Amino acid sequence: MQNDQPLADLPQSFRHEHAQLITAGITTWIALKHLEDKQLNHLAKDSLATIRNLKRLRGIAALVCDLKLNPADAALLVHSGLATTKALAAANPDDVVSQTGRLQRQLNSNQQSLVNLVIAKKWIKLAQARQLQN
Repeated sequence: MQNDQPLADLPQSFRHEHAQLITAGITTWIALKHLEDKQLNHLAKDSLATIRNLKRLRGIAALVCDLKLNPADAALLVHSGLATTKALAAANPDDVVSQTGRLQRQLNSNQQSLVNLVIAKKWIKLAQARQLQN
């Protein structure tokens, strides 16, 4: 995944935030990742965008940019409670599979779990390698 990839195909639940980001000229994952809280507050002010969703999107952008994950995988991790590279690096593969599977069950998703131990190990290794770089 390229850091300069445009923000596209965001879930419908982020439609107001997406519109606000585009209006502000923030069109890439890397630009979103580098927004500060003050800027997020300004974006949410007098609009339908919420701070909570903007912070979630920033977390997704950090995983997309830092670990080169696709946005859907990054969103799954954020919504499963593994919202940062640090949290993912400290997790064990069983925890990642368990937490993502729990989210899928809560959403009543009838799909086969997208995350298995091999994928979880790969993501954790990416996060640990990123931690060593910082």
